[in-house]
Amino acid sequence: MIAIIRIRGSTGIKPSAEKTAELLNLNRINHMVIFPESDSLNGMLNRVKDYVTWGEIDQETLELVLKDRVLLKGRKKLTDDYLKESGYSSISELAGKLADGTLKFKDLTDVNPVIRLNPPKGGYEAIQKPFHQKGSAGYRGSEINKLIRRMIIPGVNLNGENKN
Repeated sequence: MIAIIRIRGSTGIKPSAEKTAELLNLNRINHMVIFPESDSLNGMLNRVKDYVTWGEIDQETLELVLKDRVLLKGRKKLTDDYLKESGYSSISELAGKLADGTLKFKDLTDVNPVIRLNPPKGGYEAIQKPFHQKGSAGYRGSEINKLIRRMIIPGVNLNGENKN
């Protein structure tokens, strides 16, 4: 699974990149979507690479996202009742099915496809530079998990360790 986070706003964006971000449901800064990896997705990411960051999300981080940030229709948290109605015993089982690709995020009924995150603790690196040049934009591989954890949990430092 690929997690995609929008890191730049819409001012000065190319029209083709703006349309692609709209198709990805990334309309605001710090919004995240999760997609299975595909060739068409790679083409879309190439078009918006200066405005988003992406990488492979692991199961542990996916569980945190499902517990803390995923909302059902009507802005309600993901509950045990919803999981039982959907046929899953726990959030970790759902995260496992999403992580191994047997279930797609869009197949979950009543789940909002856009995940709203806080700005990262410690801020972004230079948002106009690619990740491999010590910036924030573009592909970052498994390092996306550290960024997501900084955006979910307050009080977590850059290494993912709890400060409190």
